[in-house]
Amino acid sequence: MTITENDHIFAVIMAGGSGTRFWPRSRESKPKQYLALTDHATLIQATAGRLQGIVSPEKISVVSTRPHKKWIDEQLPWLSEKQIIYEPLARNTAPAIGLAAVHVRRIDPDGIMIVTPADHLISNTSAFIDTLQKAVSTVEHNHDALVTLGIQPSFPATGYGYIECGESKNDRIYQVESFREKPAPEVAHEFLASGRYLWNSGLFIWRADTILQTIKKHMPNLYSGLKEIETVIGTSEYENVSSRIYNSLTKQSIDYGVMERANNVFVVKATFDWSDLGSWQEVYRISEKDDNGNVIKGSPILKDVKNSYIEVGNRNVSLIGVQDIIVVDTLDALLICHRDKSQDVKWVVQKLKQKAKKDPS
Repeated sequence: MTITENDHIFAVIMAGGSGTRFWPRSRESKPKQYLALTDHATLIQATAGRLQGIVSPEKISVVSTRPHKKWIDEQLPWLSEKQIIYEPLARNTAPAIGLAAVHVRRIDPDGIMIVTPADHLISNTSAFIDTLQKAVSTVEHNHDALVTLGIQPSFPATGYGYIECGESKNDRIYQVESFREKPAPEVAHEFLASGRYLWNSGLFIWRADTILQTIKKHMPNLYSGLKEIETVIGTSEYENVSSRIYNSLTKQSIDYGVMERANNVFVVKATFDWSDLGSWQEVYRISEKDDNGNVIKGSPILKDVKNSYIEVGNRNVSLIGVQDIIVVDTLDALLICHRDKSQDVKWVVQKLKQKAKKDPS
């Protein structure tokens, strides 16, 4: 049975992230998933577009918070209100996925979830569908399976988590031996050389009831809260109950809270091109460059500039005799940093928040 023939398939787009590494383009009010960083389509539009050819549009849902409602309505106008699952607060991926799972289980007790971040870049849709098919087939044959997709590393990345492959179960399907956090450079080189590690894509496939039972085992407090929320879905009590529950939750990722502790975890080695677009450096890496190695957006005035990412608006911006930098100019903010320091942009956001608290005016 192909994915499109399976009536139990649901897609869940996680769109609650804050995108702090893409300041000043990305803000709390409009994080990176609602921006067009590499194409005319925004990242969430591209994500939903890939899924529409795989899953019935009415079985695609978005998990986010209410401040993002206007961007979801504007960019995905075909979504009905019941397909948007609002979290009262952003509490990382474990609560978000758990909340989506109780919604899916309520609709279909045999529902299979394809869980994907809203802000990743994926090319080669046919290879994406082929990889998903292997993952879905694994779940169809083993209802207890928790499946993730892994990306063949092309360089020793320090900004990605890694998955260690264990025993081979089938073509490109492996038992997961371990999950590894973002490594130091020397460790990333070891991972790449060993051939046993894949990048952690953050894409998951599992039955809704299976992930909920696994949450029950490893995160019982979260599960009890989700069960209470499940009883009031579709009622006037939903917002009050979910707000009360969420206020009692701590932030926790699905990787740390569940996947690293579970036993029946598998990874499918993907054949599509992928990037989590985690920094301006990553946007530079995958973008088309001119003869000087520059990625230029807008009309800056340049002399002797090489290997840089430069994005400007209507202001006159000139750069002379620099290389390996990132410049992003907006109406109210300017970022200049070395390309190798682009992961530290989130530090700027933290400083701005501290400044706003000290000087609320």
